[in-house]
Amino acid sequence: MRGVVVTLLSVLLVLVTCYTAFSFKDGLLPNGNFELSPRASDLKGTVVTTRYAIPNWEISGFVEYIKSGQKQGDMLLVVPEGAFAVRLGNEAFIKQRLRVTKGMYYSITFSAARTCAQEEKLNISIAPDSGVLPIQTLYSSNGWDSYAWAFQADSSEVAIVMHNPGTEEDPACGPLIDAIAIRGLFPPRLSNNNLLKNGGFEEGPYMFPNTSWGVLIPPNIEDDHSPLPGWMVESLKAVKYIDSDHFSVPQERRAVELVAGKESAIAQVARTIPGKTYLLSFAVGDASNSCEGSMIVEAFAGKDTIKVPYESKGKGGFKRAALKFVAVSTRTRIMFLSTFYTMRSDDFSSLCGPVVDDVKLLSVRPPHV
Repeated sequence: MRGVVVTLLSVLLVLVTCYTAFSFKDGLLPNGNFELSPRASDLKGTVVTTRYAIPNWEISGFVEYIKSGQKQGDMLLVVPEGAFAVRLGNEAFIKQRLRVTKGMYYSITFSAARTCAQEEKLNISIAPDSGVLPIQTLYSSNGWDSYAWAFQADSSEVAIVMHNPGTEEDPACGPLIDAIAIRGLFPPRLSNNNLLKNGGFEEGPYMFPNTSWGVLIPPNIEDDHSPLPGWMVESLKAVKYIDSDHFSVPQERRAVELVAGKESAIAQVARTIPGKTYLLSFAVGDASNSCEGSMIVEAFAGKDTIKVPYESKGKGGFKRAALKFVAVSTRTRIMFLSTFYTMRSDDFSSLCGPVVDDVKLLSVRPPHV
């Protein structure tokens, strides 16, 4: 009888552990880099065979536990954070519950790599929000990119789900996932010093301290809430969020790199008074990441525009520019994009582009007569 009671208690303990919702904290999710491995009895080769085998995670479908340096045919699988990652096969998902603050905005940052499928996608869902991120475009030459996706918590407990909706002929084909982190977002308010929100881009997603490739912000058509508060990514491709620890940034600690030409644009709608004059000022530079050549940033304020040339040597630096315009409506769309496509000169395969930072919009007082 005593043995039966002990067994039941053990089962209950396992069930409670599996469904525990971890309290929110900026940084990696519990076992967010998958370094805590399944038991050998829960693996069949690389395939995870038990629903709760990976500590802190629930899985479904064809999920593989991948070790850095593992080969798939002639391809070497690389892991960016630590020594292990997971691969999601056809219709597979991983899930973790987390305690958050209801009504607050959060951003998930994660690293992903394409393996054998040509058009891999990743479905991110945190009820009631969801979005499908295409990851077939590689922005860096090492095969890995970090992405950000934002949501608003509709309850004090959320379930973070990453799902591969693919239906490849090879059921194992699917993205590698690693280094999943979270950060609370605190959207800045308007002030007398700036009619734009988050003009310095200081508020944004979590940045992994040991990676040097920045974080991609997906287009708003794939993300209901922007991981870059105040701004929308109005383009077909992502923009890159960079920090001063790994890149050259014109002002303070964060900035945005326009990495995909005219397919990579950021925008914000500002309140304006028709007939009043405004000055849009900003900095244009390069990230000191071997992105060399002639660059042009196009800035738009409603129907007014300015093209700012910047000759980059790929070693950092910036210049300032300004656009004066007269508002024609109560809402003026401010937008930035890069005229040209640019590749890094040190590998010829990584997309790059001009950096935009320290964006300010102020009304201009008319001169005294």
